[in-house]
Amino acid sequence: MAEFRLPKNARVGPGKHHAAPAGAKKARRFKIYRWDPDTGENPRTDSYDVDLAACGPMVLDALIKIKNEVDSTITFRRSCREGICGSCAMNIDGTNTLACTKPIDEVKGEVRIYPLPHMPVVKDLVPDLNQFYAQYASIEPWLKSDTPAPANSERLQSPEDRAKLDGLYECILCACCSTACPSYWWNSDRYLGPAILLQAYRWLVDSRDEATGERLDDLEDPFRLYRCHTIMNCTKTCPKGLNPAKAIAEIKKMMVLRR
Repeated sequence: MAEFRLPKNARVGPGKHHAAPAGAKKARRFKIYRWDPDTGENPRTDSYDVDLAACGPMVLDALIKIKNEVDSTITFRRSCREGICGSCAMNIDGTNTLACTKPIDEVKGEVRIYPLPHMPVVKDLVPDLNQFYAQYASIEPWLKSDTPAPANSERLQSPEDRAKLDGLYECILCACCSTACPSYWWNSDRYLGPAILLQAYRWLVDSRDEATGERLDDLEDPFRLYRCHTIMNCTKTCPKGLNPAKAIAEIKKMMVLRR
């Protein structure tokens, strides 16, 4: 299990247990990280026994059922329920993933749910992503071109150039990869991390963008790019099946080739 940033001197202790309702046909235990900064209490893990016979198949279904029917105080993010928005990213059974696409049946034994590791926790399963989004904004993730757009059409690409964006544009900025990266844990104030660098590469290889040199200059830094040590946690944990490590390697190649 990954380590988490907790309040100073805090320890995760045992919490409350919520038994399954009478007559439950298929009870399963969910162990959930709880911390409320307003109480001043140490973090704890509460356990909830859920009847899967009356619950959807995904971990997010169980969380919603727990919040709606058992404990309304539990806090987590969620939105699309289809693996598109990235809101419900959390650490489930020791792996960063999306709760809405993680089948309960894939987990053996009790289902352990924690917030994304090594991020400040706002409350319960909600991490503070302010720095993560500020880093995303820092790469200026939009098309930059001095050439005026065609008057009667879009900026066109060949099928070959369009194909270069495959495996990049699908990133939903869930932060699963960055929060699984030890280099990001150690240097998150300066290293951009795999998610942001994959997004940076998406613009570097876009044939319509004319700011390649400027973008590479911005990344040419001992920490912003080069803290990547190819540990590959990012690629292993990505719930969309993307390869941030490859994108980072391609950026490094571009750095070498332009010299």
